[in-house]
Amino acid sequence: MKPEAPLSFAEPASNCGLCPRLAEFRAENRQALPGAHNAPVPAFGALDSSVLILGLAPGLHGANRTGRPFTGDWAGDLLYPTLIRHGFASGNYCESADDSLHLNNCRISNAVRCVPPQNKPTPQEISACRDFLVREIAAMPKLRFILCLGRIAHDSALRLFGEKAKAFPFAHGAVHRLNARGLTLCDSYHCSRYNTNTGVLTPEMFDSVFARLAAELRAG
Repeated sequence: MKPEAPLSFAEPASNCGLCPRLAEFRAENRQALPGAHNAPVPAFGALDSSVLILGLAPGLHGANRTGRPFTGDWAGDLLYPTLIRHGFASGNYCESADDSLHLNNCRISNAVRCVPPQNKPTPQEISACRDFLVREIAAMPKLRFILCLGRIAHDSALRLFGEKAKAFPFAHGAVHRLNARGLTLCDSYHCSRYNTNTGVLTPEMFDSVFARLAAELRAG
């Protein structure tokens, strides 16, 4: 039997110029933060995974520094131990892209690949980056669940499938069955330091989302 072709997906080039404001910010950061990644941050995890976790954008001192989503800042300190606890990851998370962490049947990406000023991408930047997400999802034949961390990720995913936001409102813990490819869209508040410090998101609330996702995945 002829072996299947390896799954592939082209990430944005390190000098991607689709968003002039973000390209300019990257150039500034290369001066201010020498030694950091300072480029579009590639997704983490295998393309043949069943679960895609979708965040907003790299953090300046997190993924923009380390080159791996949710790595090196508070969001990763909450996300990765939660993934390990529910079997979506194994190994040790050490806030570095060269630690021993491995994702299990799970991939992590962002709606916007480059760090934006003040962590706030514009609608035009979100739209410009969506084509990468379209191609990424097309390269994930076993995908069943998309977990959106925050409203922007939620809205971006819905637009990708041509769905109306009012038909699938964002809410923490919400589960939406989409017609597209039989996918299920799940929601959580973003695991940012701001959300956890203000009590918008507690570790228990975050854990419950992954507990349900793991249960649904096991149930088939």
